[in-house]
Amino acid sequence: MELHLNRIGAGDRQPDWVAAAVAGFAAGAVLMILELAWTASTGSNGPWRTSQMVAALTLGQSVLSPPAQVFSLGLVGVALITHYVLGVVFGLVLGAIIAAWPTEPDVGKSLAIGGGFGVLLYLLNFHVLTPVVPWFAEMRGWSTLIGHLVFGMAAALLYVMLVRPPSLRGR
Repeated sequence: MELHLNRIGAGDRQPDWVAAAVAGFAAGAVLMILELAWTASTGSNGPWRTSQMVAALTLGQSVLSPPAQVFSLGLVGVALITHYVLGVVFGLVLGAIIAAWPTEPDVGKSLAIGGGFGVLLYLLNFHVLTPVVPWFAEMRGWSTLIGHLVFGMAAALLYVMLVRPPSLRGR
């Protein structure tokens, strides 16, 4: 089976926003599965701690106080919506970066761009922004870094696979 990447690059400076949004959404799902698998395998902070921390971005720090073993459908719902909105936003940013790249990205370049983006996203979220969201410092570590690396790589790969020629956009 041959992987076909639609042509994007130096002559096409406009991102395919739909492809970028879908790529971010799907890569967000990949990240969420990795986070759930890691939490389930380590069991260190309770299965719902990540949901509490993500939901706290929307609902405030008060949602961090219940034990992480307690399931709340409302809290998990808010966390899912917040997580996917952020995934789409970051997918749009990554799509714009890839579309503006000076040469046409192939699979290797796309994975490298996405991996770098994922690492920068990790540093931003879990180091730079912790004065604003101090509870994110709790998530610093290799598993979160690897998850964000995979997010960036998955989003970049999906974007270059889904991008449509400019003549087909907006239909």
